[in-house]
Amino acid sequence: MSTTQETKVEQEAVKRDFYHLIINGEKVKSSTGETIKTYNPATGELVAEVAKASKEDTEKAVAAAREAFDNGKWKKYPVGRRAQVLNKIAAIMRSRFNELVELEVLDTGKTIHAAQGQITQAIEDFEFYAGAIVGHRGTVNNVPGQFHNYTEKEPVGVCAQITPWNYPMMMAAWKIAPAIAVGCSVIVKPASLTPLTTIVLGEICQEAGVPAGVVNIVPGSGAEVGDYLVGHPQVDKVAFTGSTPIGKDIMAKASQTLKRVTLELGGKSPNLVFADADIDAAVDGSLFGIFYNSGQSCEARSRLYVHEDIYDEFVGKFVEKAKKIKLGDPLDKGTHMGAIIDQGQLDTIDSYVQSAIQDGAEVLAGGKQVHPEGYENGFWYEPTVIANVNHDMKVVQEEIFGPVVVVMKFKDEKEAIRLANDTDFGLGSAIWTKDGARATRVANQIQAGIVMINCPFSAFPGTPFGGYKQSGFGRELSIESLDLYTETKSILSYYGSRPINPLGV
Repeated sequence: MSTTQETKVEQEAVKRDFYHLIINGEKVKSSTGETIKTYNPATGELVAEVAKASKEDTEKAVAAAREAFDNGKWKKYPVGRRAQVLNKIAAIMRSRFNELVELEVLDTGKTIHAAQGQITQAIEDFEFYAGAIVGHRGTVNNVPGQFHNYTEKEPVGVCAQITPWNYPMMMAAWKIAPAIAVGCSVIVKPASLTPLTTIVLGEICQEAGVPAGVVNIVPGSGAEVGDYLVGHPQVDKVAFTGSTPIGKDIMAKASQTLKRVTLELGGKSPNLVFADADIDAAVDGSLFGIFYNSGQSCEARSRLYVHEDIYDEFVGKFVEKAKKIKLGDPLDKGTHMGAIIDQGQLDTIDSYVQSAIQDGAEVLAGGKQVHPEGYENGFWYEPTVIANVNHDMKVVQEEIFGPVVVVMKFKDEKEAIRLANDTDFGLGSAIWTKDGARATRVANQIQAGIVMINCPFSAFPGTPFGGYKQSGFGRELSIESLDLYTETKSILSYYGSRPINPLGV
């Protein structure tokens, strides 16, 4: 019997009015009957209702994942068969691409261009790990004669995966794909603001042939569901993407049961433009670096440092183009920037801008909430450029998570590096220069997990993504991720003809 026949699942429309929890291969309502309402940030209109997981539901999900891991067949599948299922997941996602993109746009308020790129990467994540797992193996090691040592890679176990609201399906794919590729079982808690495509992804996993209990989806509050998962003794690993303060809290709570932890946290990424840079390319890349996804990205290049010799020219062009960024219908391909996720985040963004103004900074573009025609009830903020800042200001040191960039001058390479590293964070960074030697020197001295040289993009499947310092630890989206979901078992044997008697008794 084929994998598809074994796990045939009735396909349900991607876009619908109600979404269930997924526990042990079944779509279920909350044990309490409670629901979460999700709204379109662009319009403020209700998109759907979602079953809200309780502690009881979460306990059932953990029990299902534990049973699937301890006594199920998934981790026992030959690697090639698991790879086949991952490719099937990708194929189903690709066949439903337009539906997934539309749902992601409705749930997040991001532009269709952004959603298309992110859903594409989510698909490619499963394809990447389907290939990567085939080559993920142990080693044979050099040991003294008459001994033999080899290692095996074994799945770490049951994994709790807590994902953010800014890239719902892509972040879910980043976590689910490597975990199930190596044979783990997962319980995914998507953000309450944007759970829809993650739920659909869980359904697709089941449709593709992932056995019941291996992928469980439990939308709910972080304080209830998230904390319960982090503290649960039957959960072996936690992977979290989100803010640094919450990451610290998770790390502390996970330490009580010595869980493995992967944290991808906040950022305040520097963007360095040297005097010899291609100014037009640097302007366009820097606009993308901060205003893509409405600035709601952990690696958004929100600190822009420009060499003093080209500062005026660069900033003039940058501000001119920032003012031309079009806000409006996210499904219109002519729209450049989408909405902010909700009113709370909108207020947070504006409070940072107002604090900068009070500290004496100058707003060169944007700086206020805006209401595009036809979208007056949504959450929108203008692309904002702030100058005349210093490194003591909150707007320079703290993550804003919105379309706000601060711009400053530097005089030489040494100062650029010093300013770039003057932060608690260390996730992304960018360098614009035609001098290859300089690019290498600077990249080697920047304290960040990602360095982009003359490039606006931060990651593709296969490129490690993660941070230094308070931006977290562990790498996702790459071969290294497979090691984060496995244990290395060392097996040492003796094959000599004479018995060993170390004590000589």
